[in-house]
Amino acid sequence: MMGSDRIPAAIEVAFVDDDPDLRDANAQALRLAGFTAVPLGSAQAALDRMGLDYAGVVVTDVRMPVMDGIELFRRLRALDPDIPVIVISGHADIAMAVEAMSEGAYDFIAKPYSTDRLVETLRRAIEKRALVLENRKLRALAVAPDEETALLGEAPAIVRLRQTIRDLADIDVDVLVLGETGTGKEVVANLLHRLSRRRSKPFVALNCGALPDSVIESELFGYEVGAFTGAQKKRIGRIEHSSGGTLFLDELDSMPLSAQVKLLRVLEMREIAPLGSNELRRVDLRVVAATKLDLGDPAQRGAFRADLYHRLNVVTLRIPPLRERRRDVPLLFAQFLARAARRFGREVPVLDRSVERHLVENGWAGNVRELVHFAERVALGVAGDTPTAQTRENLAAASLPDRLNAIEANLIREALEASRGDVRATLETLGIPRKTFYDKLARHGIDRATYAVL
Repeated sequence: MMGSDRIPAAIEVAFVDDDPDLRDANAQALRLAGFTAVPLGSAQAALDRMGLDYAGVVVTDVRMPVMDGIELFRRLRALDPDIPVIVISGHADIAMAVEAMSEGAYDFIAKPYSTDRLVETLRRAIEKRALVLENRKLRALAVAPDEETALLGEAPAIVRLRQTIRDLADIDVDVLVLGETGTGKEVVANLLHRLSRRRSKPFVALNCGALPDSVIESELFGYEVGAFTGAQKKRIGRIEHSSGGTLFLDELDSMPLSAQVKLLRVLEMREIAPLGSNELRRVDLRVVAATKLDLGDPAQRGAFRADLYHRLNVVTLRIPPLRERRRDVPLLFAQFLARAARRFGREVPVLDRSVERHLVENGWAGNVRELVHFAERVALGVAGDTPTAQTRENLAAASLPDRLNAIEANLIREALEASRGDVRATLETLGIPRKTFYDKLARHGIDRATYAVL
């Protein structure tokens, strides 16, 4: 995604002219203006370089030997009608350039022209080309067969998390998943199950925060007839039902203390006693528990039992929030939008600038869940411009120190991501002392380790 003042490096400018002096001078001027300029000495050289989905735009002189610029434009149009072609013409060739415009050329510039005129035209052409290529990618995703899309992205923390999940999947070890609301904790648990040899057995999920204290023990352990008033028939609990498979306990920190005591015994002994029974039953158990709190921090753990935390904390997987992997947002959005379009029976819509700005500017406090819902609104055509407008309003309403802190935190995250968590490289990019760097990490709550790929 790009803003109106940025030139994506992936979009190049092919400058075609048989005059080496003019060609090289223009290419140099374009590079100084921030473009990726590729000088080419003939129309054939341009055709040899390009194909369908060529990530660039073309500037061509009209008068060239063997094949002129108008013929080059027509061949490029046959190859890909959406490649923007800008035709440069002398006064004697303006009629030819106008004819090319009527056939679909992006623009023509009459000689002599200023660099500013060329740069302005190229910025618009590049923006158009970037949108075309992005929407082609979305349409390709819409018709592609479903693949494993959980935890998409190339942020170092996500790459490492995917590899750790693969490594752990077939090891019968209990796992604690730490992540903010909406980051995909159940996705991680489900993936651990589906990649393991337990996949043929049940994946049983229980949200500990969604059940009242009076119900959660009977849900977990089951009960016998007459165990309590209303227990008219035997019930198998979630733990026993998950035997041989995987038990996923979401919002573990919400579990009442009485249930924590019993769960600890189950984890230690791998056996249960349903309510109203003295019979112990063996269970083949694997537990994946999830929490949004860092239970290793006594201040956050509160009344949660430390011994239960330590029993579950054999392996902890941390899911980074979207704000720590902003470069993954366009990829995730593309996948979710394609999926939503299939679900609603819609064509993947052409994205406008308000959508792109929202993807870049939003803080994504709801993480992946919020991004999924936004993609669904875009697919249905009801996204509007409210989210972006609200983001700008919130930003404008923030105090100057808060706005500067947000900018500083984003710059640090970008530097860490670019350096893959390497401290020395990050310090060189930011130009700050090591102590200052670590002070800022602490102030902004940034975990450097999440950016490192082992």
